[in-house]
Amino acid sequence: MFLDRARVTVRAGNGGKGVISFRREAHVPRGGPDGGDGGRGGDVVLRVDDSASTLSEFRFVRTLAATHGGDGAGKKRSGKRGKDLVVRVAPGTLVRDRATGEVVADLTEAGEELVVARGGRGGKGNARFVSSVRQVPRIAEQGQPGEAHELDLELKLVADVGLVGMPNAGKSTLLGALTRAKPKIADYPFTTLTPNLGVARLEDRELVIADLPGLIEGAHTGAGLGEEFLRHIERTRFIVHVVDASREDPLADMRVIEHELREYGRGVPELPRVVALNKTDLAEARDRLADIMAAIAPLRALALSAASGQGVDALKAELFLRVVPTRPARPEPHAQERRIAFQGSGREWKVVREAEGFRVTGDRVERLAGGIDWQSPEASAYFERVLMRTGIEKQLRKLGAKAGDTVRIGELELEWKEFGL
Repeated sequence: MFLDRARVTVRAGNGGKGVISFRREAHVPRGGPDGGDGGRGGDVVLRVDDSASTLSEFRFVRTLAATHGGDGAGKKRSGKRGKDLVVRVAPGTLVRDRATGEVVADLTEAGEELVVARGGRGGKGNARFVSSVRQVPRIAEQGQPGEAHELDLELKLVADVGLVGMPNAGKSTLLGALTRAKPKIADYPFTTLTPNLGVARLEDRELVIADLPGLIEGAHTGAGLGEEFLRHIERTRFIVHVVDASREDPLADMRVIEHELREYGRGVPELPRVVALNKTDLAEARDRLADIMAAIAPLRALALSAASGQGVDALKAELFLRVVPTRPARPEPHAQERRIAFQGSGREWKVVREAEGFRVTGDRVERLAGGIDWQSPEASAYFERVLMRTGIEKQLRKLGAKAGDTVRIGELELEWKEFGL
């Protein structure tokens, strides 16, 4: 099934917890802290795969989630890193952030990789908090939550040449003749309901050709799903306007298509093109061919029959040698450096007044609050110094915090005291 739009939620893995641990060995009565760090959560990555031509893999998938990082352990052992989730997408996939409506990436190159949700960092174990004045820290950090985003994916085919025309003009037959592709073909309108792709080859060169579903009057406003089909023309480099020369008024058909392309806009009317007068193996087409050629001059037009093959080689030569600049066959896909879709590091802290107290949010302060052993006076004092050093305590006082008020930090609830927490 051809699917060119999808909406998914991407969730990276959470970072693992750092742990509070101390050496427990024979003949070592006062073993030092040896709590290891948590592992980083896995990323969610989109990878462009040439073998994919639709977004059909997302038809029944609503959430893409990577695995969480493992917790740290004693003996300074770090938790296992979460496994990345790598998802393949077709070339030409637009990635849009649903929250802002902005396009964050346009994926066109085979092998290109985009990180759409970064895994959370692992929390530090207590071995990381040792200092000259803090020999037995009962302090660790929770892992950082992984990123989560809601994305809209939209596919616009990447092709060198787009075949456009009225329904039943013979575009699918022509695609097969040019590329040996095997699209569905039958003698009735709208046989092609989804775009088909084929690759034409000449010596060491190749062209990707797209057979786009037939257009009708009003296509640019959505008639016959025309607007859905027209957007696939945007990425083509050249248009072949296929006309059924055997119809009663081929020139009227041409005017309809050209009008729809002009009204759609978005750079499509400026694309170079050639007119392929098809079905010239039929008497009706042969009888009016000269008049059609004269009427559309000076447009470049070629007479052919996709069914019999007559004139197809001439069109192919036109595309390779005159219309589409010479270029080598596409290289094999190769791994590229991963790009980050959503830039920015950990969240800055923020203090807000709530109905029943105050709430402090912020990546590091929340992770630290969740990992401290609150039974340890030394650990509690360390956390208070963090609040003072970062300016959080000052902001709480500015907002009116007084003794006995409740202050929430992550899942933790603390009672505010006159000179600290």
